Amino acid sequence: MARSTAARTAPDTVEGSLRFLVPKAEALSVAMPVEGGATPKAGEDRNVDQLVPIHNARAAAEAPALDAEGFELTRWDSAMGDFFDDEAVRSVYYPEVVAQLKALTGASEVLVFDHTVRVSSEMDRKLRIERALREPALVLHCDFTVKSGPQRVRDLFGPEEAEARLAKRVASFNVWRPITGPVLNWPLALGDAQSIATDDMVPIELVYGERTGEIYRVTYDPAQRWLYYPAMEADEAVVLKCYDSATDGRARFAPHASFDDPTAPPDAPPRQSIELRTLAFLDV
Repeated sequence: MARSTAARTAPDTVEGSLRFLVPKAEALSVAMPVEGGATPKAGEDRNVDQLVPIHNARAAAEAPALDAEGFELTRWDSAMGDFFDDEAVRSVYYPEVVAQLKALTGASEVLVFDHTVRVSSEMDRKLRIERALREPALVLHCDFTVKSGPQRVRDLFGPEEAEARLAKRVASFNVWRPITGPVLNWPLALGDAQSIATDDMVPIELVYGERTGEIYRVTYDPAQRWLYYPAMEADEAVVLKCYDSATDGRARFAPHASFDDPTAPPDAPPRQSIELRTLAFLDV
């Protein structure tokens, strides 16, 4: 598919507002809704919006890569028809993502454990309610931490099998894809893992009915570098790291959030996207 005019003419940098955690915030515990419910409001007083430069990843001198910046753009034509059909997503799209991640990362096994469809417009509010969809995530976060990454493996496998798998390299990848394109507003801002200090990442507990998870929130530092892919098409997907057990210097976490693109046309269509969360088991 040819890239749209919007992708080819996007500026090298835009000034976008990202939602950070207030500086020096204490660890926070948030009660989560039932699966597919509304994003919790608890902790909103801990948020601060900061205007930052967000760079066009398509214009980067070197294309961002999973083990360097923590994210990478990939392309394939999906056989999916209706991304709002959960059964079709599981039977058609899940295997596509598994194949793509194996080819991209060299993983010997990939497990997709859930997916989320998001829509951005009040026009789609009825659709969100009827199909338990969610809005774009506006708070900067990373889906796992050094604690909850391994715990997710333990949640999904028996004790002996989980420990055997954790003895080798394990990574969690999020695969984010537009359902329709080009995406002209509410694109995904991605943090360059090399620019985000460990102290910038604050663990936050998420308390579900049956388990407790943990994510990272991000505090602002002007040394951070943020990027995005303008005008993403439906044949493109961003693969981003949510956890990597490797501690050899490669990227381990890629914080991300959606943002209101100030260059978007006023009649930009609603953003519709799907993201899959996975565990990948690697020998390298």
